[in-house]
Amino acid sequence: MILELYFGKAELEDAERLAALVNSAYRGETSKQGWTTEADLLEGLRTDAAELVQLITSHDSMILICRNNAELIGSVHLQKTEQQVYLGMLAVQPSLQGRGVGKQLLQAAELAAQQTWTVNKFVMAVITTRHELIAFYERRGYQRTGIIKAFPVNPALWMPKVEGLQLELLEKNSN
Repeated sequence: MILELYFGKAELEDAERLAALVNSAYRGETSKQGWTTEADLLEGLRTDAAELVQLITSHDSMILICRNNAELIGSVHLQKTEQQVYLGMLAVQPSLQGRGVGKQLLQAAELAAQQTWTVNKFVMAVITTRHELIAFYERRGYQRTGIIKAFPVNPALWMPKVEGLQLELLEKNSN
């Protein structure tokens, strides 16, 4: 199947489908079809429609979506703070992972950020035990900073299955 990708900003009416996509990519049995699953590390949901509505409508925030024809297959959240943009919640439909969608979505997100805001750096946080994911981002120019933070707990949505989860910040200059 040849993918015809389209990138654009999420709208309020996308929130429910976005929540389903993000949760299918990160948690639960369907996430195990892809290589980016957190199902063995965390239980519960990654996000919900209410959080996504907040992110879609917040100042200096956008969710970039990726469609194959009309089907929603990927998304990433961008949040501007000062001269940098935080990228998070990058999700690709598990059955399409490994086909270059995430790579193209990340490039489109960086370009959208540069076209929308004055940016000198991209930043993201990755679970430190996700070595294959860190390597994916390193191949795209992101560098490990050595800055480690505790993994946030959100009992309303998720709980860790393992002790001591941590996040490392990765950075990439936008030039």
